[in-house]
Amino acid sequence: MLEAEGRLSRPEVEAMARYLVALNITFRALAHKYHFAGRYAHAGKLTLDRIDSGFPVFSELLEMANDATQAGVHLARMPTPDALKDEMVRYILSERQVPTRLQYALSQRLYYDELTKGGLFWARNDPVPIWLGEDARDKARRRYLITWAVYDSATNLPVIYMMDVEDTGRTGLPKDERRWPEVQAHLRAQGMTNLKLLTIAAGFDADFDDLHPKRLRRFLIGPMHSAAFTVQSGPIKQVLDTARASEGEDWALAWTEEDLVSERVEPVKSGWFGQVERQIFTSGEEGYTRQDRFLILPQRPYQALAELDPPGFRNVRKFVVAPQGRMLSYR
Repeated sequence: MLEAEGRLSRPEVEAMARYLVALNITFRALAHKYHFAGRYAHAGKLTLDRIDSGFPVFSELLEMANDATQAGVHLARMPTPDALKDEMVRYILSERQVPTRLQYALSQRLYYDELTKGGLFWARNDPVPIWLGEDARDKARRRYLITWAVYDSATNLPVIYMMDVEDTGRTGLPKDERRWPEVQAHLRAQGMTNLKLLTIAAGFDADFDDLHPKRLRRFLIGPMHSAAFTVQSGPIKQVLDTARASEGEDWALAWTEEDLVSERVEPVKSGWFGQVERQIFTSGEEGYTRQDRFLILPQRPYQALAELDPPGFRNVRKFVVAPQGRMLSYR
């Protein structure tokens, strides 16, 4: 819907989709890992940030990354899923009991299988360059969209960054053996949500004379509110309590976009005779040009929200997920 409105381009939507799919795979892997939590003594328990984010805590993703490095060792010692299922059938027929240990073993096998497939959302997801084309007025200026993402350790939220960059270097950025590693290292250190967008963009602009950040956006995915597994307070608690929605329909996902835009360029002296471009960004004290807040939720919670009409949600755009998969938008 945002693409249809012109707020997101096709490359931006595709990049966003890749991160969200990766996040889904990560949560699916954790679901396998903790499938028998509370039902088997050695199963462990998933640690959720039930108050602030509604997502797993940061340490869960760090532990998962460590598990991924050793997944091959574990899989080499484990029976295949089919072998485990066959053994379950034999156990049920012979012992007439639930094969809890075998079920747990299968859940761990599926967990490590998921890790070896790759494509997960990690605690740090390194920068990726996306070619956008040459500047129509100046063929020497190449345009890229650089995306990277983190799972923020302070907020326990997935955070996605997108930066529009113009490149005036001799070699295209992704093929530049000197600049691209430096850019990756620089941006890897800029994934903390307590950093203002202006700080990130201005620092990048100052460090790379032939790379010009024209726009920087930060998407905060969450918090996720759910009557079933998070602790709410304030208006969102009243909304979910009033909705009394059925299982799977009792949630609301917040989504925040921060946007910083370059207003103009100023030439700055560099060395004895040279000069470089420096971006002048439009921003307030918060460090961004604008901020937009969204709320994605099913029909029942939205109806409760519309009836209660709490003041804090009046400037939040609502996306309502219908049972048939349709998406409706309300201001």
